[in-house]
Amino acid sequence: MRGAMHCPRAAGTVIVGGFLFSVGCSPLRADTTTGVELFRQNATAHAAPAAFVQELSDRIGPRPAGSENDRKAIAWALDKMKALGLQNVREEPVTVPHWVRGDEHAELIAPESQRLAITALGGSIETPEGGLEADVIEVPSLEAIEALSADDARGKIIFVNVPMERTRSDEGYSHAVPARSGTAVAAAKKGAAAAIIRSIATGTSRFPHTGYMRYDDAVPKIPVAALSVPDAMLLDRFIKAKKPVRIRMTVGGRSLPDAPSANVVGEILGQEKPSDVVLIGAHLDSWDLGTGALDDGAGVGMVLETSNLIAHAAERPRRTVRVVLFSNEEFGLNGARAYAEAHQSELKNHVLAMEADFGAGGAYEVSFLAGPAAVKPMVELSACLSPLGVGQAVKGDRLGADLWPLRNAGVPIAEVAQDASTYFDYHHSADDTFDKIDPGTLAQATAVFATFAYAVSRSTHDLGRAPARKPSAN
Repeated sequence: MRGAMHCPRAAGTVIVGGFLFSVGCSPLRADTTTGVELFRQNATAHAAPAAFVQELSDRIGPRPAGSENDRKAIAWALDKMKALGLQNVREEPVTVPHWVRGDEHAELIAPESQRLAITALGGSIETPEGGLEADVIEVPSLEAIEALSADDARGKIIFVNVPMERTRSDEGYSHAVPARSGTAVAAAKKGAAAAIIRSIATGTSRFPHTGYMRYDDAVPKIPVAALSVPDAMLLDRFIKAKKPVRIRMTVGGRSLPDAPSANVVGEILGQEKPSDVVLIGAHLDSWDLGTGALDDGAGVGMVLETSNLIAHAAERPRRTVRVVLFSNEEFGLNGARAYAEAHQSELKNHVLAMEADFGAGGAYEVSFLAGPAAVKPMVELSACLSPLGVGQAVKGDRLGADLWPLRNAGVPIAEVAQDASTYFDYHHSADDTFDKIDPGTLAQATAVFATFAYAVSRSTHDLGRAPARKPSAN
């Protein structure tokens, strides 16, 4: 209900996700401090994003772009935003690619006979009828493919074996993921019959991890798939032992005609500066193997719960808080680009954009990308996060993928960094299911995300514009 917030822990200590934090808040501004402190305490005590995640992942399940479940998720999100009391709730049309997975299996033929756990990367073409059988040649990196001679690679299956380091941030993922996106083109240029990669994953379960890859229309297309980490390690051991490795693989994948989808948008209108926009977002789609609980059901839950908390805060936001659940982040960022294009004329009024797309881990830092004059306000605005275990905001260049088009337009960005130590054990695999959600750590991350978004919405700070991207070294 609207009105005064229930704040049972207004002083002393708070318990979040099983951890004890002392309460104390450095001043923001005389006209915002009290409201933000009360909001943080209420968010700490009452944030419950896991209920949204459970409903989305259990009732609707996997939500690939263009699928029937994609449309179901859009309808679900519209209903949720309306039920939470958001204004101007709507779907904004987006056209998305529609790729569907087919039959997939693989067997080690030599030096021994074993079944392998394999999955096509998103967008892959299918293997010839009856499958494909070839010798395997291993490389330790995407760049190493360039060193192969055409004679070495022609007709072979190139196996790119890039282990992913377990890190709290996305550093390990950033290092390994080019092997997923770039292998198909690099291997095809060398005349390979197909390509396989070690799953971009930190765990050792026998679930392969899918993800986006790309083709080049100027290069022949070849099938490309991911092996589970244990099976990739098996191949690596045989190859290191100088034993010829041969596999038979079948992967099915079909690109259907582009399909209609939508970004789902709702607002909490600002009382004093309604044309100023603080955007909070997540992506509604997911890959097809699991139920998309972590990626990005958790982010959807964080954003919906944040909107719930702000919509029912005792002090309304001065600026408009716009909630955007983006379409098709996983397979091309169509929703993000469509949003930036549709709202181009008002992007100059977007004060800040935030996206939740990093699972259910606890928040440990807020970073920002904005104009030089934003440093002092960002530090000031983040002061009330310390009771939640988060220090003052720092400059950084991390941002969710859906925010790239906004960042390129100069919109300031803030990122709530979450602990990803176990996130990539499950990400993009059949193991991405609701049982992996820790409600306590997700609630803590939501309290941080919501408090910071609310603080910006209540402030009158000018955060300037994000600096232009530096030209690529390539």
